[in-house]
Amino acid sequence: MDEAIYVDGRIVPAAEATVSVFDHGLLYGDGIFEGIRAYGGRVFKLDQHIERLFDSARAIRLTIPGTPEDIADAVVATCRHNEIVDGYIRLVVTRGAGDLSVSPASCLHPRVIVIVKPSLAVHRDPSAGLHVVTSPFRRNAPDATPPGIKSLNYLNNVLARIDATDRGADEALLLDAQGYVAEATVENFFIMTDRGLLTPPTSTNLKGITRATVLEIASSLNIRAEERPFTLLDVWTAREAFLCGTAAEIVPVVTVDKRTIGTGRPGPATARIVSAFATLVRSTGTPIYAGAAETAAVGGYRV
Repeated sequence: MDEAIYVDGRIVPAAEATVSVFDHGLLYGDGIFEGIRAYGGRVFKLDQHIERLFDSARAIRLTIPGTPEDIADAVVATCRHNEIVDGYIRLVVTRGAGDLSVSPASCLHPRVIVIVKPSLAVHRDPSAGLHVVTSPFRRNAPDATPPGIKSLNYLNNVLARIDATDRGADEALLLDAQGYVAEATVENFFIMTDRGLLTPPTSTNLKGITRATVLEIASSLNIRAEERPFTLLDVWTAREAFLCGTAAEIVPVVTVDKRTIGTGRPGPATARIVSAFATLVRSTGTPIYAGAAETAAVGGYRV
């Protein structure tokens, strides 16, 4: 089946899925998005992703056209139309078309877009572990462009990723303005110390859905987990480290700034969490194929 994309209440062929060159999402990064995954015919933690989308919308005073239920229905219908069993979903809401002023006052019609792909590879051969470097670019401050808003403005992340690639690394680790570890370019970050699992608080990084899932899994496995600031010294001397995010899932880190983490191989606690995560994502979620008709109403339209 040819790829089809949801745009403003209609599912259309990819070639017909367009936005205006005057859309403020394109011109200024004025919009929000969610990355979501489907496993085994279910959308994992769809409600949590939709809730975070609406939180981001409130933060930038963007009115999403439709209720959370409408948006969830659009995601499921687009997956069903594309016959997705396992896949990656990109849910986007832009400010819509307006004039060339940075003010959003002229943008009267926000746009909702759902893109689905049967697969997404964020890192090459992640099972062996990633090589990470500290970025010279600091993570945006909470009083500048708050990292907790999942906005379309990812230039901070892009610059860090370009630098990491130029240096031969798989990923970049960004620090906050005070020099504490924040997050990677598209993932949250965890280390394993002699006291347990440690991750930065979300004041300077995204409140990740996978991050929250990892903390839940750690509790179920009786792995002590703590959220508090820490420095590069803590990272360099950690027993284990890993990145996590919806697109990347859970990926071990074996070196940071050319310093070997632990044994230089994915650690045992990371392996336990990866295994539990794989079981969880394939046993829970919102069904895509729950007997709903292909012509179900979505966002007030028939698709």
